[in-house]
Amino acid sequence: MTAGFAVSKVDGNARRGRLETAHGSIETPAFMPVGTAGAVKGLTPDALAANGAQVMLSNLYHLAMRPGIDVVERMGGLHAFTGWSRPILTDSGGFQVFSLSKLRTVDDEGVAFRSHIDGAELHFSPESVVRDQERMGVDVAMMLDECPPGTASRDEVALALRTTSGWARRARAAWSEGSTRLFGIAQGGVFPDLREQAVAELVKLDFAGYAIGGVSVGEPSPQQRRTVRHTASLLPPEKPRYLMGVGTPLDILHGVLNGVDLFDCVLPSRNARHGFLFTRKGPIRIKNARFRDDPGPIETSCPCSACSGVSRAFVHHLIRTGELTGTVLATQHNIRFFLDFMRDLREAIASGATATWAREFSLAYGPDDLEESPPSSESI
Repeated sequence: MTAGFAVSKVDGNARRGRLETAHGSIETPAFMPVGTAGAVKGLTPDALAANGAQVMLSNLYHLAMRPGIDVVERMGGLHAFTGWSRPILTDSGGFQVFSLSKLRTVDDEGVAFRSHIDGAELHFSPESVVRDQERMGVDVAMMLDECPPGTASRDEVALALRTTSGWARRARAAWSEGSTRLFGIAQGGVFPDLREQAVAELVKLDFAGYAIGGVSVGEPSPQQRRTVRHTASLLPPEKPRYLMGVGTPLDILHGVLNGVDLFDCVLPSRNARHGFLFTRKGPIRIKNARFRDDPGPIETSCPCSACSGVSRAFVHHLIRTGELTGTVLATQHNIRFFLDFMRDLREAIASGATATWAREFSLAYGPDDLEESPPSSESI
């Protein structure tokens, strides 16, 4: 066991393990529902836990904008503030900051930017990002990184990697090594040698875990999967591996088959708000007219309240008319789907049946052709 993480079973490259934190254990591989501002939209903490969530992901950038880190700290930390007693991982907000291309400037010291809320001038440094996450008492914190788009040139990616590597050294030095575990983030775009350079530099710093960043940012899917496969193979086997922001079921399955332990994505909750629902036979678009008179559940085998208590016709009606209850039911189903999907994967790894399970799931699920739903504030 290293830094509270132990692998209990390996099947091919897939791993089953456990990450110990101050607020409980996380059985891996695990999906982390995204509660950007401290809550998954439409779900209470009790509902999130009841559906099987082990850990929630929140975002430092959004929390720093509102309500502010000082407020969270005065309220006893992020767990007390949100009412979520299980583990929390916070993203540093680097992706959100770098999405504000016209509102920020980057140098070796950090990134200066203007709030998308009120235009206030703000600054993130590698040290302040670590300090603020420790002040909130989160279980896993992410370092500040520069995340270039998937269309960036090799020279642009190499320059961003140089900046990120310098920030990694400063973040590691700032980390108190208390109950908050700090993860490093490997960048490098779609360039294998830059990914190798990134991992080599991070591993020397001995972070508590390592993330694969900078994928699903505009690069073609085949390049994304090659990058994930190559980068995961470079990461130390004794540390947890986290694939950031990648989240269709087949993308997650690909990550698990290549040894990744932790995942997050806004797809379950964001797409639920637009009527995109996940099932074992592929996604459905509940707004479609064919569901208007459908008396069946969203998915027969799903135990969530959206499936056990109401019909597809009713969810169709609620989503089409913009009723909040429709969003709540759809979000609960999608979150439950992802969490049950990960539970079944863990069981398949434990029994040595990962390849068979993955093949059967992929055949039943069909092509991974989920359309992108309209952007939301979560993608700022």
